[in-house]
Amino acid sequence: MTTKEVAEKVVELVRKQAWYEALDALYDDNIVSVEAYAGAGGSPETRGKEGVRGKIDWWVSAMEIHSFDANGPFVANDRFVVQYDADVTEKESKERRKISEVGVYTVKNGKIVREEFLPRA
Repeated sequence: MTTKEVAEKVVELVRKQAWYEALDALYDDNIVSVEAYAGAGGSPETRGKEGVRGKIDWWVSAMEIHSFDANGPFVANDRFVVQYDADVTEKESKERRKISEVGVYTVKNGKIVREEFLPRA
């Protein structure tokens, strides 16, 4: 798949909240995923498909998703960007909030090898 094809598929699957399908179909086994902030006592960087699967597991179990939108993709060479806007309630605290961030992705050999998430300031 070309970078553009991978990018379009990410947007299609994320809009359907098909997080696991996107991971299984589009991510390299050695993916590097970088969040803006470290989780509780951890690193902002996660390596490998199973590590990313753990992040998805946490998201699905921790958040009630009221709406989730993906805008883009914006594609150039081996990279693409998608803007994400979500309205979620954290299940434990019951705090409802809006989240806006971009995902910056790098593709090699038709698979995502790096993703980095940057929140709106």
